[in-house]
Amino acid sequence: MDPCPFVRLLVGNLALKIPFASKPARSGVHPSTSPCFLKISLGRAFPTQTLTVPLLDPADSSSPSAANGTVAATFHLGEADLGRLARKKGLCVKVSIYTGRRGSTCGVNSGRLLGRVSVPVDLGGAESKACVFHNGWVSVGKKKKVSSQASTELHMTVRSEPDPRFVFEFDGELECSPQVFHVQGNIRQPIFTCKFGFRSSNGGDLRNQRSRSIQSDGCITRSWLSSFGSDKERQGMERKGWSITVHDLSGSPVAAASMVTPFVASPGSDRVSRSNPGGWLILRPENGTWKPWGRLEAWRERGSSDGLGYRFELLPDANCTAGVLLAESTISTGKGGKFMIDMGSLTGRSTPSSSSSPACSPRSSGDFGMGLWPYCIYRGFVMSSTLEGEGKCSKPKVEIGVQHVGCTEDAAVFVALSAAIDLSMDACRLFSDKLQKELCQKQGGMMG
Repeated sequence: MDPCPFVRLLVGNLALKIPFASKPARSGVHPSTSPCFLKISLGRAFPTQTLTVPLLDPADSSSPSAANGTVAATFHLGEADLGRLARKKGLCVKVSIYTGRRGSTCGVNSGRLLGRVSVPVDLGGAESKACVFHNGWVSVGKKKKVSSQASTELHMTVRSEPDPRFVFEFDGELECSPQVFHVQGNIRQPIFTCKFGFRSSNGGDLRNQRSRSIQSDGCITRSWLSSFGSDKERQGMERKGWSITVHDLSGSPVAAASMVTPFVASPGSDRVSRSNPGGWLILRPENGTWKPWGRLEAWRERGSSDGLGYRFELLPDANCTAGVLLAESTISTGKGGKFMIDMGSLTGRSTPSSSSSPACSPRSSGDFGMGLWPYCIYRGFVMSSTLEGEGKCSKPKVEIGVQHVGCTEDAAVFVALSAAIDLSMDACRLFSDKLQKELCQKQGGMMG
C-alpha cells in the first residue's frame, strides 16, 4: 500500500504593527483598540481564508516566531494541484490586511483595506523536501516620507512541507454496504468491505456484522451506553441503532462505527438539536473484543447556515468518559464539504489548527501538554473525508496522513469514522424528510 504525494502550504507566526499615525476605519484611535483581520489566498482554485491577527506595539522590536509557532492558514495540495501550480509562473500567497470588524453590511465589506502583501512560492520539488519561502517582517504599502510615520508591518512565516497520504474511496453509498478502494494515481485496488446494519436496542452485538473471531464485551458495551443516557425508549421521532463494520479482504472485522445515542427530534421541532446530539462510538478490535477509540456527536445547526454540526473526541481508555476534543465545526447540508482533523505544524511543534477548533485535554481543561497524549501520536494533518450535501449520492473520499497508519486497523478506524460522519448527514436530516429505505429499521417500527 503506497501513499500519494501531498504538500501542505502553511502560513503562520502572524503579527501586525500599525504606526500610531494610522487610523482604523471610522475611528480616531490607534488600532490596538480596534480589530484587524487578514484574507489569505492562493489562486482561484482554493478558498480564501479569513482570520484575525494579533497587534504588537510598534516600538516592539521582537519577532513572534520564537514564542509563537502557530499555523493560521493551511492549503492542502494534492498531486493534481502540484502539477498544475508547478507550471504556473508568478505563484504567490496573497495577504490582504484590514482594520475593522469582519463581515459585511448590506453587501459592503465592513473593514477598511490597509494594504496587501504577496509572497512568491515555488512548489517545484515540494513533495520531497520542506521549504521556507518567507520568515520575518514585511512592509505593508510604501514607507512614509516622514521617518516618524513608518509603514505598517506584517510578520509572517510561509513554508511548505511534504505530507504524503493514503487515499481511500468508497465505491457506493454507506447504507448499501460498499467496498473501499485504495487509490494511487490511476490505480484503484479493493482493500476493505463495509457492512451496514442495525445494532440491537439493548446494546448487544453488531447484528449480522460480527466475525466469530470478535466477541462482544457486555460490560464495556453497557458501560459506554449508560454514559450516553438511560435505556428508556425516547418519545417522538428518532433514528437509532445504525452501525458500520469495516472488514479486511480476508473477512476479519478491523473497525466499526456504532450509533449509541439515537438522533432524536427536539421537542416542538423536526430537527436534532445541538443540546441533544446523536452519538457514535468508533471502535477497533483488541484482544478479541471491541475497544472504544473515538466518539462522534452530530446535530443540525439552526439559522441561515443550516449545517451539520459535529464534534469528535479521542477516548484515552475504556474507563474514561471524558474525551480529547480533536475536531468541532459545521458542514453545509446543501453544498457538503470536508470533515478534517489537522493538528497543525509550522516550527516542529504540534499546534491545533484553528479550522477544526481542537483542544489539548478533556473538555479543554488543559491537563495535557503538547508533548503528551494525544500529541505524541497525532501530529500535523491527520485525516479528511469528503461529504456531499443532502439528497446527493455520497461516496466519501478519505485521506490519511502516512505517519498515522502503522497497520491495517489504523487505516480502517479512520474509514469507520468517515462512514459515521457521512451517515450523520442522513441522521440529521429534518424529520419531515423521508430517508432511503435501507436506513429505515422495520423491526420496532419505521424511522422517519
